[in-house]
Amino acid sequence: METETLNRREFLRIAGLSTAPLALPGWTPRLAFAPPGSPPSGDLLVCVFLRGGMDGLNAVIPHFESAYYDARANLSIREPRAGNDATSIRLDDRFSLHPSLSPLLEPFQAGDLAIVHACGSPDPTHSHFDAMDYMERGTPGEKQIASGWIARHLLTAPWENESPFRAVGIGVGLQASLRGPIPAAALKSVAEFHLPGNPQGVAVLQQTLSSLYELPAEDQSLFQGLSSQAATTFEAIDLLAKLDPANYRPSGGAAYPEDEFGRGLSQIALLAKSELGLEIACIDLGGWDTHVQQGAEEGRMPQLMASVAGGLAAFHQDMGTKMNDITVVTMSEFGRRVAENGGGGTDHGHGGVMFVMGGGILGGKVYGEWPGLAPENLYGPGDLAITTDFREVLAEIVQVRLKNDRIDEIFPGYRAGGFLGLASPRNN
Repeated sequence: METETLNRREFLRIAGLSTAPLALPGWTPRLAFAPPGSPPSGDLLVCVFLRGGMDGLNAVIPHFESAYYDARANLSIREPRAGNDATSIRLDDRFSLHPSLSPLLEPFQAGDLAIVHACGSPDPTHSHFDAMDYMERGTPGEKQIASGWIARHLLTAPWENESPFRAVGIGVGLQASLRGPIPAAALKSVAEFHLPGNPQGVAVLQQTLSSLYELPAEDQSLFQGLSSQAATTFEAIDLLAKLDPANYRPSGGAAYPEDEFGRGLSQIALLAKSELGLEIACIDLGGWDTHVQQGAEEGRMPQLMASVAGGLAAFHQDMGTKMNDITVVTMSEFGRRVAENGGGGTDHGHGGVMFVMGGGILGGKVYGEWPGLAPENLYGPGDLAITTDFREVLAEIVQVRLKNDRIDEIFPGYRAGGFLGLASPRNN
């Protein structure tokens, strides 16, 4: 069967090797592939985006707030009762977990999982598109900077690692947080290097790379140095195709959920163990826009939470002591309105919740200043107020665990007022 060859410009677009200048002045794209070099001094970061606006108030319940129960006659989760699996699961005197999130209790009690409540983007938008865009850029209210915050971290990191698999996005397309001058791979699956619209990804990529040696003269400058490193690139791509995720056996008796999110996390684990130079992995889970039929103990949102908790708990168990060099962070574009609506759901809100997991995380605690749910303490039309900017959480992870101090370039315009203290410094 003849293999289709991609247009060279199309290859550049798909692979993230943009020929257009970056929006931030003084930054030059790196276009060369290289083998995995010295290991980075920072953690592997796994970024989970829960798209649609997760209801943080039903995920991490403020069971000490009578206003929560007053506002949610049908959707509220009962305060914790020992031995009753239908109630929330106590974390401390103020907060408890939804029963569907019970798999996260073990890493929380082990001190590897921290929760940040009443956090999110300070921009007031209730638009999914704008809110997600701002969070992935790391620039709330600002759209002039085209690159994502993770791409800017990779560009400014104080080490060299130009592995073709330095950063990967698991899913149907590359996450906006990865878009920028550093090439990032979009992987639909480990077994198939994902090029949109083409089921023969590995063969197409190899043939396209080979054709780059025949570029017209005007394009040759884009790929200086490629010929001396192409063999290593092909070797890495071949290795990726041969990892055989279908026969992957997680460690420690871990069992990933048999759903797309669980399979994606298992593939991240496989990549992390394969020492391909992976530094960043992004994965999404959508469906959190629960305007109607959200469900309390059972239903749509509890099913999504069970998927998240089962996947993250399995990843934590699978990676074992390797979690000492891994940080996982979850985020969603905004939370939900405090009061339930007439359709059995909740409308777009403001403040939400983030989960941060890893061996270097000072877990077992719910972080953040709680603003309260009394009417006078709510934001806008009746939302949970934000007391922790999501960039404060990410900036602490980047500086303390990823060992990158250039926060002003990664989050332009952000002025950190001090970290929460949820991450412990790395030894190296």
